[in-house]
Amino acid sequence: MTEHFSTEASGTPTAPGRYVTVGDVEAVEFVEGLEFRPVLAPNTMVNFVDFAEHTTAPLHVHEEEQITIVLEGEFEFTLDGETRTMRAGDVAVIPSWVPHGAQTRDTTCREIDVFNPPRKSLLDHARKQAGD
Repeated sequence: MTEHFSTEASGTPTAPGRYVTVGDVEAVEFVEGLEFRPVLAPNTMVNFVDFAEHTTAPLHVHEEEQITIVLEGEFEFTLDGETRTMRAGDVAVIPSWVPHGAQTRDTTCREIDVFNPPRKSLLDHARKQAGD
């Protein structure tokens, strides 16, 4: 347990720590009804995503690894050819280049996407929000 919570610094911080209020992050919309609010760390990105009802994130691929965590609501998520309804507490693990997409029906969905490395298509927006 002490190894997990070690206080011995064996390296140099890559950036100062900071706090972010997600509601203060300007949303970016690539598809109507789908809002992204990316938060950037030096090597990882967390993207807070809100789906309106009847909204589709089209099937796509990218080189960044992604973990999707549903916080509230639900959506139909397609991962590598398999579609299932995801609800609060459900997680999808998406390795590089694996096809995936999602859509809401008569509900909204709030979820978080974690990207490593940070998702290139959101990088400029995230840097601007971080003040870089």
